[in-house]
Amino acid sequence: MAFFDLPLDQLKTYRPDRNEPTDFDAFWRRTLDEARAHPLAPRFEPADFGLRNVETFDVTFNGYGGQPIKGWLILPRHRAGKLPCVVEFIGYGGGRSYPTSWLLWSAAGYAHLVMDTRGQGSTWSHGDTPDPEPEGSNPHHPGFMTRGVLKPETYYYRRVFTDGCRAVEAAQAHDAIDPDRIAATGGSQGGGITIAVAGLMPAVQVAMPDVPFLCHFRRAATLIDSSPYIELQRFLVAQRDKVEQVFATLSYFDGMNFAARARAKALFSVGLMDDICPPSTVFAAYNHWAGEKEIRIYEFNRHEGGGEYQTVEKVKFLRAIW
Repeated sequence: MAFFDLPLDQLKTYRPDRNEPTDFDAFWRRTLDEARAHPLAPRFEPADFGLRNVETFDVTFNGYGGQPIKGWLILPRHRAGKLPCVVEFIGYGGGRSYPTSWLLWSAAGYAHLVMDTRGQGSTWSHGDTPDPEPEGSNPHHPGFMTRGVLKPETYYYRRVFTDGCRAVEAAQAHDAIDPDRIAATGGSQGGGITIAVAGLMPAVQVAMPDVPFLCHFRRAATLIDSSPYIELQRFLVAQRDKVEQVFATLSYFDGMNFAARARAKALFSVGLMDDICPPSTVFAAYNHWAGEKEIRIYEFNRHEGGGEYQTVEKVKFLRAIW
C-alpha cells in the first residue's frame, strides 16, 4: 500500500480533540479498586524449558474480577541485585506461547514478564487464559473489538487493561525485580495496552509502544477496512442505531485519553504505510503523550513497523535509562 494517510509534516502536529468522558478517571479508579479488592496472589512456578542462561517461571496472578491470568517471567540466570523489569503485552489474537519466544530482554540483562491476553491465543501463537463472559454482554461481531461494547462496564478491554495493571503489580511483587524500575512494551494491541497501562499506573517509568492499536477509534474505523477495526464497521452495519453508543463506550478506552495522563519516558514507532493501525491514529496518541517522548518513523513500512530495526532502537533506548 502506498501512502494513504496525512502527509508526514501534518502527522507530526496531528493532535485531534479528545472525546473524553467526564467520569473517565472515576471509572478507571473504580475499576482498579474493584480489581484490587481481590488478592493479587502472584504465583511463580519454575518451568524447565532447557534454557541454561535464563530462569523461567510459569506465572499466575489475579486480574480483573479476581480471575486468573497467565504469563511467563524470564530472568537472567546470572544476576547481581534486583533487576529492572520489562512487562510485555501481546498483539491481537496471540497468546503467551512458550518462553523460547521471549528471550530478548533477559539476554539484555532485564527481568521480563510476558502477560497472556485473556480469551486470545488461538491464531498466531497459543494462549492459556480464558475470558469468562460477563453478564449482560451484547451480541458481537467475531473477534474482540465489539465484545460488551454497548457499555463501558462490560467492554472486553476493560478487563484486559485491568489485567495489564495487575501484571505490573505482579512483576513488582517478585523478589528479583526492582519495583521502581518498570518498563512496559508491546506491538499493535500490545502497544495499545502499553499506552493504557502507562496512563493508569505511575509505577511504569518507561513505555515503548510499537505501531499501537486502540487509538483514535473513530478515525481508524472510518479510514481503513482491514482487521481488527473492520469488526467495528461490520458490527455497526447490523447495529446501525448504536453508532453513538458504541463510540461513547470506546472513549473510555481510547489511547489518546490514556496518553494524556502518561508520564513515563516513551519511545513510539510508526509505519507510514500501516493500513492496520493508521499512522494518524498513532500520532494522535503520541502527540497527546504527557511525558518525555520520542518516535521512530518507518516511511515505507506497514504494520511490521521497524521490525528488528525497532528492536535494536528499544534496547538502546532502555539501556540509556537503566
